[in-house]
Amino acid sequence: MAEETQSPPTKQLLLQKIYVKDLSFESPRAPEVFSKDASPQTQLNIRSNAREIAPDTHEVVLTITVEAKDQEHSLFLIEIVQAGLFIIKGYSEEERHMLTGSYCPGSLYPFAREAISDIVTRGGFPQLLLQPINFDALYAQAMRERASGNGEQAGDQQKSQPEEAH
Repeated sequence: MAEETQSPPTKQLLLQKIYVKDLSFESPRAPEVFSKDASPQTQLNIRSNAREIAPDTHEVVLTITVEAKDQEHSLFLIEIVQAGLFIIKGYSEEERHMLTGSYCPGSLYPFAREAISDIVTRGGFPQLLLQPINFDALYAQAMRERASGNGEQAGDQQKSQPEEAH
């Protein structure tokens, strides 16, 4: 009887849909904030998570919150929940976690970044350009924290950093 050679499963990663699940913008001190000379500092917080919604179909959600303050006064607060549906086939569980924790959020980030810039400008503020983010490094950091017992739930990653307003 001849031995059958099995070829490895074909790996497939497809982006099916990108959409905004939630978007919020607040400028509690408007219009007074526009008449003052401010030197804002921004705080950026990023979270992502993923869930399987059907066999081989995953929803990946990237939540970005940006708050701009001048001293203790809030100038604006924006939160976007950018999501995408990804078909992921033929990958091991570890590879799938890496894809949904790093590659997929990295694919969603430019869309969220553009929406944030647009909404901040429409809110009457100068354009806010968020810097590129290394999602591979964030994922690796989250895995190290999880391994040491300090991490979030599986599939979640967070980043919080101060940024200069542009």
